Amino acid sequence: MIFKNSSIFLLGLLTSKAVFSQEIGVESRNRIMNAKQGTIVELPNFLTENFKHIAYDKIIQPGPQFMISDDPEYIRIPEGIALKESVKPGAVRLYVYNVNGVKEPKKIERKITAIIKNTGNKPLTIKMLKYSSQLPSTDYFFVGKNGLSDYFSSNGKELKDRKVAPGEVIAIDPKLEKHVVKYDELVHGFYEFIIDQPAEIAVLQTSPEKSSAKAYTEIKTAIPSNHKNAGRGLFGVSNYKIFNQNIINTAEGVSQLVLADGKTDPWVVGIEGESGKISKLAGNYGVIYDIDLQWKSTDGKGLALVTWNSRAGDNKWCSGMAASMVTSAGVFKEGVVQLPSDKLITKSEPEVIVIQVFKPKNIGEVETLNLKYSPPGASCLPTPLIFIPVDL
Repeated sequence: MIFKNSSIFLLGLLTSKAVFSQEIGVESRNRIMNAKQGTIVELPNFLTENFKHIAYDKIIQPGPQFMISDDPEYIRIPEGIALKESVKPGAVRLYVYNVNGVKEPKKIERKITAIIKNTGNKPLTIKMLKYSSQLPSTDYFFVGKNGLSDYFSSNGKELKDRKVAPGEVIAIDPKLEKHVVKYDELVHGFYEFIIDQPAEIAVLQTSPEKSSAKAYTEIKTAIPSNHKNAGRGLFGVSNYKIFNQNIINTAEGVSQLVLADGKTDPWVVGIEGESGKISKLAGNYGVIYDIDLQWKSTDGKGLALVTWNSRAGDNKWCSGMAASMVTSAGVFKEGVVQLPSDKLITKSEPEVIVIQVFKPKNIGEVETLNLKYSPPGASCLPTPLIFIPVDL
């Protein structure tokens, strides 16, 4: 069993790497303090991957049954199932990330959609808690950033509760049923919902004219996993809680919180339903990190939070980064912020995105800031969160 129980347990400590602290100059400080939330500023001769790492504890929180469809990412056959999993009554999170990859014998329009089949013996009710549905697009950065932003902002009221008869198949997202997906376009859906009967969840590609219910009854097996993308399956972790081990002090210089790097923060694992084999989610995409960090100012400075595309030099796929997250209040109000908000992407150093600036209430008083983060689809990881002491 993947979901053993709802108890919280400690995964353990993460790491401190080589210490590197650095002061920013007056000009760079002014750029940060004069920037609007989410916008890009340049900090020349400042960025490094060697900033002091914030050591943290990571706790698995109770959460929904979580599955992602990204293996294969590009669906190369006209009709096929990209994900098929059985779920129990309760909460479910589904992340759809698939591309129409049909190009032989020619490029054709397709439909990529997600379905639920009631495998119980009573009517199933599906109640949406979080709903994020994007138009198919070849602009993967735009889709990934807006998909996260819509998910964080959603309260589930975008879709009414629906009933599914025993044995019946319906589309989870009615919008996906209507979209025509051209070659190389990405379909991105991010959902969280509650069901009260056992069910099958599937993501499939078919012709625009055919209903997903009909396609699901006709397609008998899922496309074999190629192990080249993020992954697919039913994963054992959907939510993490993050606590820093040591209080951040503005007097101690710049520090960074690095999540979803696959090293200090390993990839979650689960079971791929069709094969029964262990599956690894490379990127932890769709996993929600609830972050509480304690900090204080013993020198009267504030704490600026920025991020940057630290992987820009890796390869052509890493040339840009776009994300969304939730931050507690500071100079800017609490809530969802797109990163960046003034452009589609941030490219590389010296660019940083200003997320928030926290002001101390009193000198030396310990405070807690809260962030909600999920690794951004289409972007290379990690996307470090940099905390910079700044004069107010």
